[in-house]
Amino acid sequence: MKELKQAFQERLGKDEPVDLFFAPGRVNLIGEHTDYNGGHVFPCALSVGTYAAAQKRKDTTIRLYSMNFPDLGVIETDIEYLNYRDEDDWANYPKGVIETFRAAGYEISSGMDIAFYGNIPNGAGLSSSASIELVTSVVLKELFQLSVDPVEMVKLSQQAENEFVGVNCGIMDQFAIGMGKKDHAILLNCDSLEYQHTPIDLTDHALIIANTNKRRGLADSKYNERREQCEEALKDLQQNLSIHSLGDLTKAEFEDHKHLIEDSLAQKRAKHAVYENRRTMEAVEKLNAGDIEGFGQLMNESHVSLRDDYEVTGKELDALVEAAWQEDAVGSRMTGAGFGGCTISIVDRTQVEAFMDNVGRKYSEKTGLEADFYKVEIGDGAKKIEGGF
Repeated sequence: MKELKQAFQERLGKDEPVDLFFAPGRVNLIGEHTDYNGGHVFPCALSVGTYAAAQKRKDTTIRLYSMNFPDLGVIETDIEYLNYRDEDDWANYPKGVIETFRAAGYEISSGMDIAFYGNIPNGAGLSSSASIELVTSVVLKELFQLSVDPVEMVKLSQQAENEFVGVNCGIMDQFAIGMGKKDHAILLNCDSLEYQHTPIDLTDHALIIANTNKRRGLADSKYNERREQCEEALKDLQQNLSIHSLGDLTKAEFEDHKHLIEDSLAQKRAKHAVYENRRTMEAVEKLNAGDIEGFGQLMNESHVSLRDDYEVTGKELDALVEAAWQEDAVGSRMTGAGFGGCTISIVDRTQVEAFMDNVGRKYSEKTGLEADFYKVEIGDGAKKIEGGF
């Protein structure tokens, strides 16, 4: 915070009071590749994220600066000329949010100065872009006294990424970051946006994120391919079943009707979508009953399904997860799109250092790559930080 204050004064230089804001990163605990199949996800907000220091201006100029990209300097634009520009790099995210709010009819009557600082580990797949979007949303709400509720801020932030930046993401990242709650995860129905906060007691356990540090070259093309295979399976099932999405099916219903899916690969993809959705709902029941071991077992089953039925893991993610299982993790699985990226593990709090050392060594021996490990806490969603400077 002290460094952010200093950066704001040096780069954007004003003496009047400046407001401070925060939006977290996020990780998905279970419910992978279910979001676009009408299913449930179970993410939580993290204690790391994006900080912003912001101040209104009297003219229409917008000045944006990030401590994470000091070489790019201050990026300047005008409230009337908010266009996507490659050279503006990271600043297209806050610009997109400002433009999306204005297009939705919210009155943003002047320009602003905003300095950002993020402590989300780079490339760890913890959603730094959505974190920037939500912290910008909260800045706009507070600076301009906008009457916008948190779910609407989430939707506008997703819209900014879809339409302004041009990334076709689902709503999970923005929802988890905007609606997060300390020591809780969110069971979210991605179709209806119905949600519930579920407490997670990690007194005796720790959440460990491990980054494979593998370049994810395949992820985008394979992601689109998996979506198409699930859509194909859904169409085959809809010939006999009145369902809106794969998320509508129970496991028994799927088993009774899977013969309708003509392509064997599409059938495997659909099986993952159906079973993973049910696992996610069951996981919440386990947590509500205080059964962290049962929750961990469902995480393990999730990884096996992503490996065998959805086929999105790859040797690096499998090596990290298998090493975690050997080191007695309560549960471990890949998290995110796959083909690289991260794993999430629940580990006995007294074994964290040994776990990271041993899993890291085994992973390196098997793949030749070095993994990065992060012990994370479950934190609150996007908010204004009282006090400012």
